[in-house]
Amino acid sequence: MKILILGAGKMGSFFCDLLSFRHEVGIYDPDPQRLRFTFNAQRFSNPEEVKDFDPDMVINAATVKYTIKAFEGILPFIRPSAIISDIASVKTGLPEFYAKAGHPFVSTHPMFGPTFASLSNLRNENAVIIKEGDHLGRVFFKDLYNELKLNVVEYTFEEHDKTIAYSLAIPFASTFVFAGIMKHQDAPGTTFKRHFDIARGVLGEDDHLLSEIMFNPYTPAQLEKIREQLGELQKIVEAHDSEAMKRYLTDLRENLK
Repeated sequence: MKILILGAGKMGSFFCDLLSFRHEVGIYDPDPQRLRFTFNAQRFSNPEEVKDFDPDMVINAATVKYTIKAFEGILPFIRPSAIISDIASVKTGLPEFYAKAGHPFVSTHPMFGPTFASLSNLRNENAVIIKEGDHLGRVFFKDLYNELKLNVVEYTFEEHDKTIAYSLAIPFASTFVFAGIMKHQDAPGTTFKRHFDIARGVLGEDDHLLSEIMFNPYTPAQLEKIREQLGELQKIVEAHDSEAMKRYLTDLRENLK
């Protein structure tokens, strides 16, 4: 299969390395400097070069801010039967785009961002495949993710957005709060250092990605749950209620089972 990858960032390079020994791979990035260390693949920095490559599938690994724009830049140069796909963590606007694009499509979310995951060992990581879309495209990604030993879950676009509001918005919001009240520590403890490292990793992500995850229409309900939990904890702490604290901690441990 001929596969074109859009974007030579960490995830684009990862998919290029992963696929290039089994498929004929091309990688496109408008910045040729980002293609300097790409091997075993054809390199394109002009969208018109994509026409001669004639891909069977396009994997869009551009940052979430430019996902749709990257598609629009190459659609005039690929045949209508080519499958277009994204790996975006935020699907805002993509269902509407795919409905008008005139191409078979597949949408997935490999939930192992390069900030924390080890791309060489993904055994304990997860991936989402969106149920809407081309059957063959979904089979391709399911086989690929199974080879990586990922836990694969299938969601609709709506189910995906609800899951992301829970699995990303909650830890992101918690991290923002931690960073917002953090002060320099001369002798930080182990727990503090771990939270600090997580905060630096999260806040090292693209601002647009962080914003879009927090602007997910299902995020406000999750933020309300955080507010409720903080309110309950504050009442217990202010009252120095040991029995209430014990019950509260027991409930938390039950949630983590």
